[in-house]
Amino acid sequence: MTDVPLVVLIATSWTFWLGVAIMVLRTRRRTHKRVGLVPEHRIERIMWLVWVPSAAVWMFLPYAALTRATAPFALPEFVNAAPYQIVRWIAAASAVAALIAIIRSWLRMGDDWRMDVGSSKSALITDGLFRFIRHPIYSFSMLLVVCSALVVPTAPMIGIAVILLTLWNLKARIEEQHLSAVHGETYRRYVSRTGRFFPRLRARE
Repeated sequence: MTDVPLVVLIATSWTFWLGVAIMVLRTRRRTHKRVGLVPEHRIERIMWLVWVPSAAVWMFLPYAALTRATAPFALPEFVNAAPYQIVRWIAAASAVAALIAIIRSWLRMGDDWRMDVGSSKSALITDGLFRFIRHPIYSFSMLLVVCSALVVPTAPMIGIAVILLTLWNLKARIEEQHLSAVHGETYRRYVSRTGRFFPRLRARE
């Protein structure tokens, strides 16, 4: 019997990274600028040393769960229980919704998209999903990782999820420091009315 949530997750996570590759090629072709494939700043270069292999493992683990029958890659027995199957289906559907939100955010950023904190000034985008969340791409990427851990609740996947969630959180804070320095009070007012990863219920005083 085909594990549909697992197949959906594989398709979703691989499409996510295919989308990243397309954005790199598209933005470089249109702007003829670096897009952060090799980060400019030291701290982000160090993060990349962890991020790149972790992303590769994230892509591999769902496929391994589909094709391997032994630990540590095989799915644990409890995933076959009816209550947890419901969790896996919800997580798979949420992963698809997260990917759609990420694509919408990529398209809204357009030529201003890049993978690192660049030295050149970029536009401050505050509409669309950015109207409510400062980092919708990171927010929904983190949701996609959480969904991955729910569909594939193995020790390696949970470990990779923790690493990636930590990296995205750190990346968001680095970007906020950069944007505050570049856009000044305009960005600080934007911060006061938005949440980092979740919509803010009310603006800061």
